[in-house]
Amino acid sequence: MADKDYDSEEEERTIADDVVVTKYKMAGDMANAILKKIVAEMREGASVRSICILGDKLIIDETGKVYKKEKDLKKGIGFPTCISVNNIICHFSPLLSESDMILNTGDVVKIDFGVHIDGFIAGVAHTVVVGASKENKITGRKADVLLAAYYAAEIAQRLVKPGNNNTQVTEIVQKVAKEFNCTPVEGMLSHQLQQNIIDGDKTIIQNPSEAQGKDHKKCEFELHEVYGVDVLISSGDGKAKEHETRTTVYKRTDLQYALKMKASRAFYSEVCNKFTMMPFTLRAFEDEKKARLGVGECTNHELLTPYPVLYEKDGEYVAQFKFTVLLMPNGPLRITHGSWDPEFIQSEYSIKDEELKTILTSQVSKKSQKKKKKKAAAQATPTEEKKEEEAAPEIEKLEITEEPSS
Repeated sequence: MADKDYDSEEEERTIADDVVVTKYKMAGDMANAILKKIVAEMREGASVRSICILGDKLIIDETGKVYKKEKDLKKGIGFPTCISVNNIICHFSPLLSESDMILNTGDVVKIDFGVHIDGFIAGVAHTVVVGASKENKITGRKADVLLAAYYAAEIAQRLVKPGNNNTQVTEIVQKVAKEFNCTPVEGMLSHQLQQNIIDGDKTIIQNPSEAQGKDHKKCEFELHEVYGVDVLISSGDGKAKEHETRTTVYKRTDLQYALKMKASRAFYSEVCNKFTMMPFTLRAFEDEKKARLGVGECTNHELLTPYPVLYEKDGEYVAQFKFTVLLMPNGPLRITHGSWDPEFIQSEYSIKDEELKTILTSQVSKKSQKKKKKKAAAQATPTEEKKEEEAAPEIEKLEITEEPSS
């Protein structure tokens, strides 16, 4: 048995293999295209639940177009669409049987979802403000929290590379948040991604409490690893709390237990067949009532991990940016991103710290990669590398925009 385990570890598929890189990029391209469509739905009067349903449908439709002949190859939702508004931190994806939430102009909206091809997950999260434009700028605490989260993600992208460690990222995110008088949400984790594993062992923690800081393992980033880097910044104290809102997103664990209730057994069987090890929403079940009935026993016996809906204090705002990054030989390759327009935002704060400025204007990856990976890169967005290289001038432009108002 020990030999078998050893062999399966040896066979782990990583981005050292061009085919794996291609699958990640394919999932990333789909995530970016789907994100654009979801952002287009962010308007006054829009239904949060309808947008969540649309997001999941788009993921299933897009992944259904590839690898049609490979019947055993799993693909689809890597993380169900969650739309978390204003002080809701994460994981809000309401069921059909629950009350909906309607968007209003000025709402700070976090979009979070993931796409997977053959178990290789491209996750993305992006924050928009409903009704924002060059004429109707984002100002005040909304602007502060949005800029803090955006910059923290941009800096993290430049630090998550072989030879650096998770503690460096934790510290720098804290430093960026302070520049905007904001706070990283306490205890939030970014995870290493592996095939069929969205929550790998290596993690980056945000704003750890004293106890979390002691328990959290320091680790070094290594070549051919993949990370879902998740930055959540609050205008408040960053303390996440659960409210009355029902948890609707879950993920299977590798534990076993003989379930007593027939409803639980039927529900769990469907989970195993339909979702493998990927997170899912109870909305995806035909009979939502039976799913709600079965999920309790499964969660109590730790067959499922819940993703509870978390809140910051009323009146505060939380912004989130998440991206997936492949640690390639020529530097970090970011495969998921949303569009960003600095002219929509005006804050009294800007990045003054010289160390942060230096990191922000540094190049993300070397240019020498293209020839070697030309074939695999054909599957990816041609402008991806260009976009990453243009990030630095964009940042300088944004700082200039802010200076007159400080």
